[in-house]
Amino acid sequence: MTAAGAVKHGHLNTDRHTHTLTVCVVLFRGDNNNELVLEERPYLQQQYVSERITHTDMTALTALPPGLDQAEWLASNTVAFFKHINLFSSTLSELCTPTTCPTACGPNNIVYTWTDDQGKKLRCSAPLYFDYTMSYIQDLLTDEDVFPTRAGSVFPAGFVFLVKKVFLLLFRVLAHIYWSHYREALVLGLHPHLNTLFIHLTHFSLQHDLLEAEHTQPLQDLIIALGQYSLT
Repeated sequence: MTAAGAVKHGHLNTDRHTHTLTVCVVLFRGDNNNELVLEERPYLQQQYVSERITHTDMTALTALPPGLDQAEWLASNTVAFFKHINLFSSTLSELCTPTTCPTACGPNNIVYTWTDDQGKKLRCSAPLYFDYTMSYIQDLLTDEDVFPTRAGSVFPAGFVFLVKKVFLLLFRVLAHIYWSHYREALVLGLHPHLNTLFIHLTHFSLQHDLLEAEHTQPLQDLIIALGQYSLT
């Protein structure tokens, strides 16, 4: 099983969590509006944010193993994260339609636009945006010149740049799910899986410098609440 296959996380201290969650909410809307924030962002509620499917040391799980080439480590984890996030998002596909999600949005209703091959930004529905996303990543992962599988093959010069783009797109998938479909995930009992996957993705990204702070900012409150380090 790959690192992403394990999808584990270390224990979160409840007292520390309560403090950071309160601080996070206060910073976001002001102390008098805590209930409003938690109403808008149920994923920050303590009874949900503390749930995940399993626990482990994330630093050990995401660190580059001794003797392993970094590009190989990035490649194997990129493939695994793609498979897991694609599978998870597909479980909610019937709830994410052009009608329910006419735009691909994240926290604060930030809109994600797709950039086509000509550099044109396309504002499209969430299902179409994520279809573009998954198709683009799938094409990359199956391109032998980008993700070589043959022994002795060399990764391209721009490999890390492409990996960063993949992680940004995967982060946006999870951001949309948290913002638009978290209540459905609660009903289906999928929130511990979602939390664990998000924790793993953000920790791996931090460990290997794959996401910029500006990209994770829409869910920075969740990262703090989950006990993650700030991506700064």
